[in-house]
Amino acid sequence: MVKKIRLGGVKEVPAVAVGCMRLANASASAEKFIGSAVDSGLNFFDHADIYGRGECERVFSKAVKSLKIPRDKLIIQSKCGIVPGRMYDFSAEHIVSSVNGILERLGTDYLDVLLLHRPDALMEPAEVREAFSALERAGKVKMFGVSNMNAMQAELLQAGISQKIAANQLQFSPVHASMISFGIETNMNTEGAADRSGGVLEYCRLKNITVQAWSPFQYGFIEGTYIDDPNFAPLNKALEETGEKYGLDKTGMVAAWIARHPAEIQLVSGTMNLKRLGSICRGVSSKISREDWYKIYLAAGHILP
Repeated sequence: MVKKIRLGGVKEVPAVAVGCMRLANASASAEKFIGSAVDSGLNFFDHADIYGRGECERVFSKAVKSLKIPRDKLIIQSKCGIVPGRMYDFSAEHIVSSVNGILERLGTDYLDVLLLHRPDALMEPAEVREAFSALERAGKVKMFGVSNMNAMQAELLQAGISQKIAANQLQFSPVHASMISFGIETNMNTEGAADRSGGVLEYCRLKNITVQAWSPFQYGFIEGTYIDDPNFAPLNKALEETGEKYGLDKTGMVAAWIARHPAEIQLVSGTMNLKRLGSICRGVSSKISREDWYKIYLAAGHILP
């Protein structure tokens, strides 16, 4: 049984979202991958209009059509707002046009969730409200959210729209945990005390906004996986040692570490490997001890003052 959480405190969804960023490069095995994911209870799929410049959505649509999966058995999320290499655009015209393109490529009449992808410095909440309301009235989007927004950016947007922000997709893992270290190292002159997110984790918990953890197995800005990387030897040792206690591999232990946080974070997987996806699933369904959570946190290079 796949662990469930409540997106935005409302909609029950799997604690693992199947990230589709690499789907265009796995088109030959997409049908098997998607079918197996759905069969195992993972029916929440995360897209963005820039993934493969739309090709990931087309591959997904083709596979779903071939598998004859009923639309109401799927929870489909996509993101818009990035104009590659040029700008971020939260204008009403761009949001509505982007969603229409997403729906066409996905071969569906609606999105369960739409996220705004990366903050637009020129955002006018009134324009976003216009777009969201039009999409909601037309039945094209059921729920709305954001991605990579800090607390005050989300608060500004929420004040200008009538729809609740249900999710905020943020990079989070043992090696990318400034949202955690910022709180632990409060009032310290240490690297981890730097506030890089405006207390966004606490803000999301207060507002019932689900944090979706993207690239949970990558270091830097998607520079590579830290699992089995010798540059992260202490972390890998801790993952291996704790994993032996819970019957999990290193990937599963990272998933368990993320799921252990009381914010009920939804992990965005990203892998196209069914075995690894299974490890992630087992991990989010395993509750690790407080001691082991901190052991992994420290092994990732963080401190306890």
